Amino acid sequence: MALKIRLSRGGAKKRPFYKIVVADARAPRDGRFIEKVGTYNPMLPNDNGQRWILDEDRVKHWLSVGAQPTDRLVRFFADKGLIAKPARPEQTKQPQPKAKALQRAKDQAERDAAAAAAASEAGE
Repeated sequence: MALKIRLSRGGAKKRPFYKIVVADARAPRDGRFIEKVGTYNPMLPNDNGQRWILDEDRVKHWLSVGAQPTDRLVRFFADKGLIAKPARPEQTKQPQPKAKALQRAKDQAERDAAAAAAASEAGE
């Protein structure tokens, strides 16, 4: 049985409130869970102590038996010092123009250089 530590959404429309739960990976997001290990209230300011409430001992236990946290919880647990901070992937390279566009740009640069050379020779 694959275990996940994840957020289970509650609260009203446009007023989210999350429980941090340990659940079977096949269970629905807001469905059956094994244990509630904390809460997250995104409506509170970042510096409020009630924004994240966590039972760190239980989280450590579940991590030790193989439960996998979701990406958002990995970042939070790393900030709390419960797990190692994951390496961030390097920036992806910017998309490059296709071959025809590169050839057109090269041809245009050559024409501009030839025109500039002709203008400088005519100006002398």
